[in-house]
Amino acid sequence: MPPAPLRFASAGTGTYMGKKDDGVNERMCIVTRESGEADDLIRFVAGPDGSVVADLKRQLPGRGCWVKAERAIVDKAVARKLFARALRADAKAGPELGAEVDRLLAAQLGGMMNMARKAGQFVTGSTKVDQAVRSLAALAVFHAADAAADGVRKIDQARKAASFLTDDETEIPSFRLFSEGELEELLGQNAFIHAAALAGQAGEGVVKRAIMLEKYRGGARVGAHGGAGQPNQ
Repeated sequence: MPPAPLRFASAGTGTYMGKKDDGVNERMCIVTRESGEADDLIRFVAGPDGSVVADLKRQLPGRGCWVKAERAIVDKAVARKLFARALRADAKAGPELGAEVDRLLAAQLGGMMNMARKAGQFVTGSTKVDQAVRSLAALAVFHAADAAADGVRKIDQARKAASFLTDDETEIPSFRLFSEGELEELLGQNAFIHAAALAGQAGEGVVKRAIMLEKYRGGARVGAHGGAGQPNQ
């Protein structure tokens, strides 16, 4: 029997290996006590050495707990020492956990960008991005945080023009999550100044992970201008 296709829209159900996660059906943030969808929360487990580990793929065995996918909330969970109680173990969460989760989310996004590129669903270069936007093939655009204003403005103009061709005149989202240097470190020779995720499963995966990283950093929601999506420093 062939393996089931990957699903990016609602990955994770609180289960792994076909079993329920600790018998708990409801996902509740241990800080806010609010229930939420898996894509709005991050699962944590205690590693073999007792350190708290972020389980982004929701596959690690053992008792898990959930925290709202925001850096400020993760930092509160650490400061209040909530992980040990939630995991019912002598779990240790250091002050670097929030930054580590950011690094993992960024790496996950970078990996998805490379996968989408290989699938022909991620293009780079201002000309290709402009064409993808105007042809309505782009799901979202990405700029280096330190990209030249002129280049960003031209693609913003393309996004505006393309919005008039849609029923609701909504512009596709724009992200500025990494500097040029950070992109080089993350993607190596595949680093870019301007890029676009295209329609398709892999392209959708890029956008989903970009939204999650942006929300985690507490940035503004993706909007109509190229400056949207910059993380708070």
